[in-house]
Amino acid sequence: MMKKLILPALLMTILGATEVQANTTKAGTFALCSTQGKVAVRPDDLPEAVKNTLSGDAYAGWQVTSAFLVTKEDNSQYFEVNAKKGEESTVINLDKYGKKVD
Repeated sequence: MMKKLILPALLMTILGATEVQANTTKAGTFALCSTQGKVAVRPDDLPEAVKNTLSGDAYAGWQVTSAFLVTKEDNSQYFEVNAKKGEESTVINLDKYGKKVD
């Protein structure tokens, strides 16, 4: 009788631990995916069209401080450029052709 009770109890323990493990993995995978949407890019490595837009009259006097390649949920991408002019700072979003993105 005791053997009949131990085996099911052991199986329930193993299955319970497996379920907790699976949930942890799913949560970890989700967190990993959500942090991969923004990747740092060196300002020198920005596409020529983006650099040309930033060096134009519209952004005269602005200095690029950092840049990121952002991938949205629909897999479209744009560059998020942080720039500074004196004490003022701004974020400029441009596609790979140098066109402004909202």
